[in-house]
Amino acid sequence: MKIYNTFTRSVEEVVPLHAGNNIGLYACGPTVYDYAHLGHLRKYIMDDVLIRVLRHSGLTVTHVMNITDVGHLVSDADEGEDKMEKGARKYGKSVWDIAKEFESFFWKGLDAVGVSRPDISCRATDHIAEQIMLIQTLEKRGFTYILDDGLYFDTSKFPEYGQLAKLDIEKLKAGARVEMVHGKKHPTDFALWKFSSKNEKRQMEWDSPWGKGFPGWHIECSAMSMKYLGDQFDVHTGGIDHIPVHHTNEIAQSEAATGKKPFVKYWVHHNFLRVDGEKMSKSLNNFYTIDDVIQKGFSPMALRLLYLSAHYRDELNFTWDTLAASQTAGDRLVQMASGWKKEEGRTELSGEKLEKIEEYRSRFFTAIEHDLHTPEAVAVLWEMTKSNIPSKDKYDLLCEFDEVLGLGIAGAVSQSNGNEKKVPVPQDIAKLATQRWQAKQTKDFTIADLLRKKIEDNGWVVTDNEAGYIVKKKT
Repeated sequence: MKIYNTFTRSVEEVVPLHAGNNIGLYACGPTVYDYAHLGHLRKYIMDDVLIRVLRHSGLTVTHVMNITDVGHLVSDADEGEDKMEKGARKYGKSVWDIAKEFESFFWKGLDAVGVSRPDISCRATDHIAEQIMLIQTLEKRGFTYILDDGLYFDTSKFPEYGQLAKLDIEKLKAGARVEMVHGKKHPTDFALWKFSSKNEKRQMEWDSPWGKGFPGWHIECSAMSMKYLGDQFDVHTGGIDHIPVHHTNEIAQSEAATGKKPFVKYWVHHNFLRVDGEKMSKSLNNFYTIDDVIQKGFSPMALRLLYLSAHYRDELNFTWDTLAASQTAGDRLVQMASGWKKEEGRTELSGEKLEKIEEYRSRFFTAIEHDLHTPEAVAVLWEMTKSNIPSKDKYDLLCEFDEVLGLGIAGAVSQSNGNEKKVPVPQDIAKLATQRWQAKQTKDFTIADLLRKKIEDNGWVVTDNEAGYIVKKKT
């Protein structure tokens, strides 16, 4: 298994940091102040594929994900309000209520697109003590200073600061990165603990050795990842927008606290989902959610298949037309798989067909185990469906591929077959379907199309597969 490591800017073989086959993986989770959108889901789907591939390659993965429910300010400059407070005001609810509501919506979206739940999910508000302890360690080591609005990390005390993002610190000193908080020693310094405003009552605040307030956004990920995975672990994932600030700050504070032990071995970053050429985001108000997908009649798994069509490090432009094409492709895949599974018996394979099966398997896993090249892997899958290997072996191979793609093909086939048994096809509809099939065999496609429309007008759908055709009740 190989993955692109942002820290080294190269594709590297994944070798566990510690003895054995255990991999610790920390995924930056959502800030639950609003609805999770399709751009977020792309990141978590591809995280899921990464974890599935790691496990398929023989590694044991401990997957930890945080839930940010406090401390994420609207500005990377440590200015502005907490996003949670902003969300509470927008929806007219308490901070605690919107955190619960939008966390539930986030999990609903992940479940819908087949993303496996993390082994450990941890909320920032449940780990205030751990964050305070980590800040105290940094304070004892001389990495902090106090301003009127909070306690800050002094990046000048950490010479390696900015290596992940290849930051030019000298240029940043000229004020190129962010507007300066009054009193900040350096533009790259960041808040570890923010003090509550004397003029405004916060809904989320805690006592600390430095005064009443709340933790900065960055400190939560270091505190929680190190609690559950140790001072050093293997993989950390996030969006590319986390590289220059959030993850750079995580590295600085974590390594400063542990005596410069390398914090993470492999940094994996996902590119943006765009809509009409723009980044999908709440701030631009151009985002769609999983509810929009379902309400428009699409399967959430069509969205997953669409995301697999692009490499995780490339931008992907979302349109409803591309999702419709993905839906058609996914339906076709399930229909073919259903037909293959129904075929009785298993043909004895020739040496040639055995070699072909192994060739498809090798090409598929070579592609996906090399930096998650899902477009190439999916192309191999479709090529396999058109091959002359026996149907039963196609089905088995498809299910094997789907162990890492996560499309839920076997479950969809069982559900499809179950639906067919529960809803018998009326005799008049079955007759129309037979007539349509005969028209297709004689290449009378005009009659075939008319018969298809008549079937659909009566509330049924007919779809072709390698075994012939399937008639199902419209859903």
